[in-house]
Amino acid sequence: MANPDGYDIIIEAGRSELHYWKDLWRYRELFFFLSWKELLVRYKQTVMGVMWSVIRPVLTMIVFTVVFGKIAKLPSSGVPYPILVFCAMLPWQYFANSFSEASVSLIANTNLVSKIYFPRIIIPSSTIMMSLVDLMISILVLAAIMAWYSFIPTWKVFLLPLFLLLDIILSLGAGFIVSALNVKYRDFKHVVPFIIQFGLYVSPVGYNSAIFTEKWRLIYSLNPMVGIIDGFRWCITGDDVFLYAPALAISIAVSLMLLVIGLVYFRRVEKTFADVI
Repeated sequence: MANPDGYDIIIEAGRSELHYWKDLWRYRELFFFLSWKELLVRYKQTVMGVMWSVIRPVLTMIVFTVVFGKIAKLPSSGVPYPILVFCAMLPWQYFANSFSEASVSLIANTNLVSKIYFPRIIIPSSTIMMSLVDLMISILVLAAIMAWYSFIPTWKVFLLPLFLLLDIILSLGAGFIVSALNVKYRDFKHVVPFIIQFGLYVSPVGYNSAIFTEKWRLIYSLNPMVGIIDGFRWCITGDDVFLYAPALAISIAVSLMLLVIGLVYFRRVEKTFADVI
């Protein structure tokens, strides 16, 4: 774009890699602002407000407890079935919320993306980080459920942040990919809800993955959420039956791979966002 002084003003989405990562730090206030805005807007003009972050997992827990615990009578390894389910709801709900919010984050900030320069990766990252608020609230609900059943966690609960970090890495990788794809291919706004709904039933949320034989459990563990969910259950209940080493290894490998792929793909198409969006 030419100006009266004869210079060309170029607005681009990142310049060199070195500048890009420096800009992420320079624009950290924008990250916090977008995160705060996301928190305010999420439950704006709703009667229940933030209570929706409690109602959804609790209702899901009740349904799964009745269907899998009471009717199907699946084993729970001696853990009260509501606790078994709610332990799994923590990482799953975080991933589902992050994936869903990140998928539309760039579209929802069209004016910002098309008019000024900043590292666009800040936008999906802010939505993914804000899902931690719902997770923290759900942890308090789990604590109340455990108190109701007089269930005391072991020292392994202090390892929970490691599995939470793994959940965040997986959410970031998947979020970067789907948010970038959704800018060009708006079909993904219809695909994402299906993926989340399908993922809920192919992940061990309502049941224990130990019900599978060794062979099928390994195949089942190709779903990266299996290792993360089992890890949450292992930390909270302390029962080693929930920790399956191959599933954990697959979850770590897939999460890191998706993060790298997500970053590379997002950076590759980022310069086209302003034109396409």
